[in-house]
Amino acid sequence: MLVSLSIRDFVLIEKLDLGFARAGHGGLGALTGETGAGKSILIDAFGLALGARADSSAVRRGAAQASVAAAFDLPKTHPAHAILAEQGLGGEDILTLRRMVGADGRGRAFVNDQPASVALLRRLGDTLVEIQGQMEQHGLLDVGTHRVSLDAFSGLEKQVGAVRAAWHSWQIAVREHADALAAAEAARRDEEFLRHSVKELETLSPKPDDEATLAAERQLLRAGSALGEAVTQALAELEQGRGTVAALGTAHRLIERNVGKAGGHLDVPLAALGRALSETTEAQAQLEAAREALEFDPARLEKIEERLFALRALARKHNVAVPELAALAEKMTAQLVALDSGEAGLKKLAAAAKAARVSYAGAAETLAAARRRGAARLDKAVAAELGPLKLEKAKFVTEMVSLPEAEWSGAGTDRVQFTVSTNPGAPPAPIARIASGGELSRFLLALKVCLAKVGDAATIVFDEVDSGIGGATAAAVGERLRRLAREVQVLVVTHSPQVAAVADRHWLIRKTTTRNSASTDVLALDAKGRREEIARMLSGAEVTAEARAAADRLLATAG
Repeated sequence: MLVSLSIRDFVLIEKLDLGFARAGHGGLGALTGETGAGKSILIDAFGLALGARADSSAVRRGAAQASVAAAFDLPKTHPAHAILAEQGLGGEDILTLRRMVGADGRGRAFVNDQPASVALLRRLGDTLVEIQGQMEQHGLLDVGTHRVSLDAFSGLEKQVGAVRAAWHSWQIAVREHADALAAAEAARRDEEFLRHSVKELETLSPKPDDEATLAAERQLLRAGSALGEAVTQALAELEQGRGTVAALGTAHRLIERNVGKAGGHLDVPLAALGRALSETTEAQAQLEAAREALEFDPARLEKIEERLFALRALARKHNVAVPELAALAEKMTAQLVALDSGEAGLKKLAAAAKAARVSYAGAAETLAAARRRGAARLDKAVAAELGPLKLEKAKFVTEMVSLPEAEWSGAGTDRVQFTVSTNPGAPPAPIARIASGGELSRFLLALKVCLAKVGDAATIVFDEVDSGIGGATAAAVGERLRRLAREVQVLVVTHSPQVAAVADRHWLIRKTTTRNSASTDVLALDAKGRREEIARMLSGAEVTAEARAAADRLLATAG
């Protein structure tokens, strides 16, 4: 709720600081004053802090800039916290909205003393305050709030959640079917290319390591002639004369026969000869195997180069690397399989989308039926409030219209609009089109009393809700404002002593005029001041003893 309002150099207000109660509910606060004292200026200043439009005309003459700051006490569950967290401005229980407008028309906005956009101020303000003024398109005059208000009044949170979930599921199913259709159409357009490409890939049967393996083998084959000659020469050296292996074998046998007679002097040479004989025999065998492997094969080299060139050409064609051809073959094969068997899949997705639509439509119809029942209860509740407000001939109707499928949404399949007929026999029209400002304000009061616990705004401002009425009707307005103030903080700009008398707090708006200037200030009234102001409202310019006595009776009755 609103805890303070500070205004500097705004139109006729030079300096003003208002404090509001923070304990419990906000109660009912009355703002009174003579005609022209500046009550509308105060509302306009409050609106500036909430993101309303402004220009240089808002700046008091002679001042460099106007500024307005409104501070709100937020409960932990208030939706403004989510908006603040989204902007990185959360963490505080007191939310301060500040707006400055310079004499040059330039403005600045702040949230908790951090620079912000006017749009953010407006977004936060919509969750904090409702201004119900004559012909002001705020609060319940905005048809966009009517469906939400009816749902909250009717306690339909569970049904609304079910419709939203069903809508989400339906939209997912529709998108999946549409995506599958698009993919199938694209595949059919490319089917000939796809089948040709798969055939090419199947013919080559590429493997991820083909390029590296073939390149290495090609390099080896290209060097095969020179390598084979070197191996042959090495073998010739080992085989000259008797041959190295034969010589080592003979030497090993001679030493082996006499090793026992040498007293250990031949043990080491014998072992060395054994190792040399074994290694030389192994080397000769390996060289002979290598000579066979490295024998130059022009036909094999040609086949390797043909395959390598074919793989690289195919990779260029598909704009991939050679190692990726194997994965591409799998992907294209899978696309062909999907194309060949895709009709069944498309039918399955179409059936799922149809079933999701049926589920959504069923949930939406259940919600619509509950809304119709809730609308009947709301119409009855508002009707009970109209008579005492001198609107006994008027009729309030919550209108529900089924929407075409193109306009269905997560909120359901119907449009909700609050309508009013002010004369018997006249068709109901949107509530915002009521001609009389006084009638409109009283309609909004009646409706708001019935919707007292609906909405996030903990502060409601009524601007001259009692216009054009008096006596018992004014008393009825005051009673309803007091009832509403049990649930939310209510501020009312009023000319009615009956309304002012029931307020929990009372402020007097005064205008002081000199030869060269005029200014407006606001005075918080104590019990004596309230009595005097209500007496003035009853009697006019001259406050009489009879007016003071009447004021006493009003205050006593209200208490």
